[in-house]
Amino acid sequence: MPQALSLLNEIFGYPAFRGHQAAIIDHVAGGGDALALMPTGGGKSLCYQIPSLLRSGVGVVVSPLIALMHDQVAALTELGIRAAYINSSMSIEDAGAAERTLLAGGYDLIYVAPERLLLPRFLALLERVAQQPGIALFAIDEAHCVSQWGHDFRPEYIKLSLLAERFPGIPRIALTATADPETRAEIVEKLSLENARQFVSSFDRPNIRYRIVDKASARSQLLDFIRDGHLNEAGIVYCLSRKKVEETAEWLVRHGINALPYHAGLDAATRRRNQDRFLREDGIVMTATIAFGMGIDKPDVRFVAHLDLPKSIEGYYQETGRAGRDGEPADAWMAYGLADAVQQRRMIEEGEADIAFKRLAHARLDELLALCESATCRRQRLLAHFAEASPPCGNCDICLEPPETWDGTEAARQALSCVYRSEQRFGVGHVIDVLLGHDNERIRQWGHQKLSTWGIGKDISEKEWRAVFRQLVALGYLDVDVGGFGALKLSPAARPLLKGEQTLTLRRRVEKKTVKESRRAGPAQALDAAGQTLFERLRAWRFDTAKVHGVPAYVIFHDATLAGIAAACPRDIGVLGRIPGIGAKKLEHYGDALLALCQAHAAEFGLVAAVAPAPAPAAAAATPAYPGLNDTAGLTLSLLQEGLSVAEVAARRSLKETTIYAHCCEAIALGLLDPQDVIPLDPEEIEPILAAIREQQETGEIRLKPVFERFAGHYDYGLLRCVAALL
Repeated sequence: MPQALSLLNEIFGYPAFRGHQAAIIDHVAGGGDALALMPTGGGKSLCYQIPSLLRSGVGVVVSPLIALMHDQVAALTELGIRAAYINSSMSIEDAGAAERTLLAGGYDLIYVAPERLLLPRFLALLERVAQQPGIALFAIDEAHCVSQWGHDFRPEYIKLSLLAERFPGIPRIALTATADPETRAEIVEKLSLENARQFVSSFDRPNIRYRIVDKASARSQLLDFIRDGHLNEAGIVYCLSRKKVEETAEWLVRHGINALPYHAGLDAATRRRNQDRFLREDGIVMTATIAFGMGIDKPDVRFVAHLDLPKSIEGYYQETGRAGRDGEPADAWMAYGLADAVQQRRMIEEGEADIAFKRLAHARLDELLALCESATCRRQRLLAHFAEASPPCGNCDICLEPPETWDGTEAARQALSCVYRSEQRFGVGHVIDVLLGHDNERIRQWGHQKLSTWGIGKDISEKEWRAVFRQLVALGYLDVDVGGFGALKLSPAARPLLKGEQTLTLRRRVEKKTVKESRRAGPAQALDAAGQTLFERLRAWRFDTAKVHGVPAYVIFHDATLAGIAAACPRDIGVLGRIPGIGAKKLEHYGDALLALCQAHAAEFGLVAAVAPAPAPAAAAATPAYPGLNDTAGLTLSLLQEGLSVAEVAARRSLKETTIYAHCCEAIALGLLDPQDVIPLDPEEIEPILAAIREQQETGEIRLKPVFERFAGHYDYGLLRCVAALL
């Protein structure tokens, strides 16, 4: 492991491994097979790149997307690693030259698509390579593509099990950021990884704020969301149809947002041009279908928005996970309405899949609808899908602005009765008209003004009725006849509710005047005015350098590294080389240019001495892998165990104390941290808080907002969650 850490320091420029990285690298480098499940941005690539450098021979990486191969190879080349890809974008001559270099031992890593790898000719080539110069390992990236039930299914992935048969003794590692327990089992079975060691990191992305809003005027809502905190920031907007993608991009451009479309219907040149602009320029918003995103390695995507409902929680998790890969705050925003559920049901029913697949698709949609209609923490529900327990997160719309719940039994019975008395032939709009007692031509055409349910719902607004019907559909009391123009029909679950044998609690979102919250704009937020000026100059230099090299800007340096340079303003190569993210090769390539920028900046602002970055704590050189704890929470725990307080950890990591407390709660839940170690309160101060939390427990669920308000906001939500862990 010292050799692996040395490679991490010298080549990649980072001081310590995160989470399970060290254990995975040690296992694979030692010849073991592995299945690694790590969240997006968790550093999966290092788990096969470093073992490939440690072992004899070339690492063969199976990757599903050409764009991902290009970016990975460009980044590795910048680091001085001999990497290449062989794919359909190459001419016959270039592909042949790459194959000859591969046979000659000229590469440390080679990237191929599964379709190419499975060709008899390429398999024969690999058998020759295995003899000399040797194959270090096989890495199967985006391994969830093996799942026939998943939205990224690639049939070629199933055939990759032949690697175990054709190349016994060569270690294989499968990696993914998206796999529930069923998909995990499918990966193991289909890829013949029964004897592989499994490394499962937390699926939590604590830096992402989840927000789902009731859909009204979706594009206007999206524009308000972007203007309210994400102007001139990179983002992705997902739409269901190609037409909507293009219309949304055009609409955003008309309203001053730099937006581009991406979908499979665009010609290859346009798709590539738009993708390259998104990767290489700052502040581009990409409106796209799900054809865009897998393998996109852009670290500073600040938001992912959905104008249409995804197909499943897995899809939602994977798509939202493309935000905030750099660990900085990001938003996952979605506008959702009843029409979304109807549309997804229709797509399932009109598809050509068999009955079993449709049944599963409906079940997965039901899970997503339950997430949308949840009155409890979004993150808890999301992580529960992946069999991971979590306390309330304090960083989703439900935690920040808890919806009211109300006894909706009578309203639900009125709604169901009206559907029944109108013969289950009409959609939600008409049924609401009947309930509200509207007197219009269609009501009279069908004689519905004579129904006993006509006008019985006048005490509820049309908007509230729509929320009632949306929840009745999501909760399974009403079905939507997708073949009958969206007519509502009673499901078997409606019977006990109609007969008065069951009660129903519904959620009501309280309309609140939004108070714009101060959010960190990125890793440079803590810099002073002079530091901000240098940061922007470094970004401009990076843009020009990336353009010359023909690579995305983040391949040169991430924003976090530029912020570190701006904070230190180094005047000598030694100080510069200690900044995280600057390895030996990049120091060699860019050191002189960076020092010149810093020296000129120091002279302009009268800086008398270079400020060296704070050395990493001694334990950081070997950050422990805490089972079940995600990477960033693990780093927090290691610093706490060194004796730093929550406030000191927050300052060291440039994070909010709320975020550090969230990490503490994760560690407490796993038994890795004593709550009292991070609660800076005396016992007599803790007891009233515990009493207030116990009162909430008696209601059946712990809601911290009433506790927060009882103490007039004196105690941070994160601190309250740690106190709750004492119960």
